[in-house]
Amino acid sequence: MLKRTPLYNAHQKLGARLVEFGGWEMPVQYTSIMDEHQAVRNAAGIFDISHMGQVLFTGTAAANFLNSILTNDVRKLEVGLGQYTIMCNERGGAIDDLYAYHIEPNQYVLIINASRIDADVTWMEQQLAKFGDAANVSLSNRSATSGAVAAQGPRVKEFIDQCFPGKSVLGTKVSKPSELKKNQIACFKWGADSMVWVARTGYTGEDGFEILGTAAGIENVWNAILEIGKPFGLKPAGLGARDTLRTEVCYPLYGHELDEDTTPIEAGVGFFIALEKGDFMGRSVLAQQKAEGAKKKLVAFKMSGKSPPPRPHYAIFGGGNKIGEVTSGTQSPSLNAGIGLGFVTPDFAKAGSAIEIEIRGQHFPAQVVPKPIYRKPV
Repeated sequence: MLKRTPLYNAHQKLGARLVEFGGWEMPVQYTSIMDEHQAVRNAAGIFDISHMGQVLFTGTAAANFLNSILTNDVRKLEVGLGQYTIMCNERGGAIDDLYAYHIEPNQYVLIINASRIDADVTWMEQQLAKFGDAANVSLSNRSATSGAVAAQGPRVKEFIDQCFPGKSVLGTKVSKPSELKKNQIACFKWGADSMVWVARTGYTGEDGFEILGTAAGIENVWNAILEIGKPFGLKPAGLGARDTLRTEVCYPLYGHELDEDTTPIEAGVGFFIALEKGDFMGRSVLAQQKAEGAKKKLVAFKMSGKSPPPRPHYAIFGGGNKIGEVTSGTQSPSLNAGIGLGFVTPDFAKAGSAIEIEIRGQHFPAQVVPKPIYRKPV
């Protein structure tokens, strides 16, 4: 039985095509992937991200505990600030990649991947049981009672203040949501007796906001944003556009670029590892990889001519030999070309390297390109 988000009925009313994703029944598209992708790149799109998990940590030792299981340094987070980070096992493999927000003093919320909720929470509970100061840390899995949406695109900042009028009441102190800077989060009153958290974050490579609320209230938030954003070109967008958008800007997707056998350094997100903060799970392996170099590297590539779009698990060849595998691949709506991400041996990881992608038994030429693959015109 597939799980459904609180917005399932809203998606049906909008005529969404629903598919299975990580155990959830989610909208893949409403009109077309191309149409929704271009709406986000040029105006605005709204996504249901209620399938993502939310885990709350509170207590005087919460920051120290999180620093023992996450790669980034949560001590750098003032109240009202968030950061991308990875949770690793003892081998340095990624259990999940996630966002950590410092929402109130000694209070943090982690936004985790939908397919990893059970595994993540079990792992965190196991680690907390071993933590020396566990009495001063409280873990609460809020995933079942929470909802969230993401409004993304260059025009969202023009109407977000109409959606949540007034100044913030918690988190970053601002007089309106559009004053939030990248990675900042604040709480705003919503209706007569409820509140929502608004973060200036996203997964598309565009400016935008992610709104965290309750499962019971998120449909009202969704409907209000849709109505207010309509004159600005806002359209509902599904998983299809979310995937093409994130691939163009080379954001990793758990289960593709990251998994329990792949380290953040191999996946090219080593910037989010704070080796200097002291010991944490997987640190020794990650420090060794950083010093000696990884045996495989994640690269971005672009097809050199006309070809069918590359897809995950397609073989990558270089110099006549198989050198790796595609992790994510698609036809880029912005560039009108096949693009992708994949792991290759280090000798083919440099931008400009000529590679070939095996598609349906044929080899098609491609080139390793700098990340991100798509850059917004200045």
